[in-house]
Amino acid sequence: MKKVVFNEERCKSCELCVQACPKKILQISKDKMNKKGYRPAEITDKSKCIGCAFCATMCPDAAISIEED
Repeated sequence: MKKVVFNEERCKSCELCVQACPKKILQISKDKMNKKGYRPAEITDKSKCIGCAFCATMCPDAAISIEED
């Protein structure tokens, strides 16, 4: 099974991953903030992720990767 891994320090809250997710399970964090002052993207329900990698493909800062669980 594949899982989404976020490098929160590289995220700039552009929301392209949120828009690309076919399952609509990504959001910009309301609680976290990285060192650059951006709120990183996060997954809301890991069990619904299909590992399609659309989010990783859309990320202009390569802040998302898909790894084998």
